[in-house]
Amino acid sequence: MTKLYACLGSGNCFKPWLAMHQLGHPFEVVLIDVLKGEQKSPEYLAINPLGVVPHLQTDTGQGIGESNAMLWYLAEGSYLMPATREARAEALQWMYFEQSKLEPFISPARFFTTILPDQREARAADIKTWQASADIGLSRLDAHLENREFMLDTGYSIADIATFGYVHVLEEAGLRMADYSAIAHWVNSVAQTKGFRPLAELGQAESKAA
Repeated sequence: MTKLYACLGSGNCFKPWLAMHQLGHPFEVVLIDVLKGEQKSPEYLAINPLGVVPHLQTDTGQGIGESNAMLWYLAEGSYLMPATREARAEALQWMYFEQSKLEPFISPARFFTTILPDQREARAADIKTWQASADIGLSRLDAHLENREFMLDTGYSIADIATFGYVHVLEEAGLRMADYSAIAHWVNSVAQTKGFRPLAELGQAESKAA
């Protein structure tokens, strides 16, 4: 069975987890506590020498790193993969955008604002810088989503899941969803897709897809 090595609360871990639920792909979640350093344990390094999560181990035993690569692998031949070459290229465009213009800023701001709030004051200057950088990407995304239900005109796809991972928790990074009305509408649209499961459920006992 496919195994997803993941940590609680991670937007990157959430992406393949949500895709497998929505595709009805049987899988097992193995939780790794990164705050305790379990990703650097000898046992985990034997599975993934890079010592990071998420890590997807396919049912053939192959390991796949990088959340968006996992999405591409999982979506092959499914409704989550755009059907045309042009749409697939556009999906990749937004998946690269998410990893370069959104996640690198929302994720650390969220980490020191919400996940480790005791360090919020000490990292206040960094958080402010991350928030300003995130706003640039979010403003571009908001403009793209104006009058759109999903990222691509062809409908819901891995481009949405990839972007949703960290964007939907932007308020935990100290940003305001109210500042991005088109994004807020899109977040609601994604949350209503078939088989959607919220990030808070990652790691719960029933986290195997049907």
